[in-house]
Amino acid sequence: MNAFRELLRTQTVVFLRDKIALFFTLFFPVVFILIFGFVWGGADGPGTLTVGVLVVGEPDPVLDQVLSTQAGVSVVTYDDRARLEDDVARRRVGLGLVAGGRALVFLQDPTRVQDGNALAEAARGIAAEVDLRRQGLAPVVAVDRVWVGRGGGWFAMVVPGIMAFSALFSGLLAVSGRITQMKERRLLDRLLVTPMSPTALLTSIATVRLVVGFVSTLITLGLAALLFRVQFEVNWGLYTAFVVAATLGSMGLGTVIALLVRRPGSASTVASIVAQIMLFLSGVYFPVEIMPPFLRTLSAAFPLTYMVEGMRYVTGVADMTPTRFALITVGLLVVGLGLFPVLSRYVVTVGRR
Repeated sequence: MNAFRELLRTQTVVFLRDKIALFFTLFFPVVFILIFGFVWGGADGPGTLTVGVLVVGEPDPVLDQVLSTQAGVSVVTYDDRARLEDDVARRRVGLGLVAGGRALVFLQDPTRVQDGNALAEAARGIAAEVDLRRQGLAPVVAVDRVWVGRGGGWFAMVVPGIMAFSALFSGLLAVSGRITQMKERRLLDRLLVTPMSPTALLTSIATVRLVVGFVSTLITLGLAALLFRVQFEVNWGLYTAFVVAATLGSMGLGTVIALLVRRPGSASTVASIVAQIMLFLSGVYFPVEIMPPFLRTLSAAFPLTYMVEGMRYVTGVADMTPTRFALITVGLLVVGLGLFPVLSRYVVTVGRR
């Protein structure tokens, strides 16, 4: 027991000195949470559109009636077009509207790429309803947008994705980084001629990576909740089980990379490349649904895709059937624990380079 505690202490010190592992498992998620949090503002659910209105000439009661019935729209009146254009450009209002006679002119900032389509859609909706009411007609179908499901906006979906990537990278580097680095420096040769068993070494490394995975995901979750007011409904029991499964499954993937790459020193580089590819094609930052069909097929082959789904489920931002969640969790555990003997037998051995 004393020997195992010493192994744990040693592996903890080694991890804290490994700048690459430390960055990607602890600081990398924080950086991206801050970037995406300030970009999207942590906004959840539907927002309010502020429309700046300038009426040239006589007031238009039809326009006033339409604007008053628009859900999620607040109106700010202007008496000067230059000031209205300036406020649109400075994003003090989302949309500008100049009404004169029977003409409606909408002002929109073309640099608002993210919500430009939504603003254009709102302008078309207002114009269409004004046109109908001026003809004495009313919309045939009343359309109300209702937000359903457990999601709270795309930023709330990104946060669990970053947490899943942290678990992935922590497990990958445990094998293709730390263990192969020990082989490259012949540290394993020295350790394995002692009474210490390969299982004890692997258990100590896995334990450290599991703790790191929990700490990293909790930091990510806490920052999103505290700084950007993102609401999560975490099932802590399922969360704990899934982080363990995801980290062990990632160690299994790292074992495959360590077996396929002939030079141990290159395994961490290959693992980093594979992780970065999965990061952009597994739905962490971009929805899989908007990808071309061949990329959606490729995404379905990546373990990170299912890790992201599971993490979103346990944090309460996306729905999933319990059966699918159980299959993903058990699958990750089977990969991790199933390849554990392979790792002990073929990777953690004396003299294999």
